[in-house]
Amino acid sequence: MNRNRSPAATAMLLLALAFAASATCGETLASDEELVVETMKTMYVAATNDDLALFHTVAAPDFYAFDVGKRFDGDALMELIKNLHAAGSIYVWRVTEPEVHVYADTALITYVNRGSVQDASGRKDVTWLESAFLRKDEGRWRIHFLHSTRVP
Repeated sequence: MNRNRSPAATAMLLLALAFAASATCGETLASDEELVVETMKTMYVAATNDDLALFHTVAAPDFYAFDVGKRFDGDALMELIKNLHAAGSIYVWRVTEPEVHVYADTALITYVNRGSVQDASGRKDVTWLESAFLRKDEGRWRIHFLHSTRVP
């Protein structure tokens, strides 16, 4: 350490280091928030395409969901959607108005899912209020819990 440095110079150096550290943390946080939203969107791409392998890239092994008044593990939820597709239903899901809160390696997201359902009776716009809990595992966000409530 340079003992000849003035107290003002030392204070400026510490302030600069603190600013740089906070900017880096802010960038990481913003990036993590975006990654959490992308993780949720990927789940819907997997569901839209009945892609269980893609679903497993974003769902934790202990994933479960509360949807349509029941508890589903991940594979059971994907099987339900696959059966609905086979019966002729087409779902469109969109993550809108996301609010993401990141706490170290965990995250909470709430959002409005504005989409539609199409079946033999026609197409109907549908809105769901949804929330999910995610954990960062080996640098990737994984969904542990999803809750979906359809808006009447």
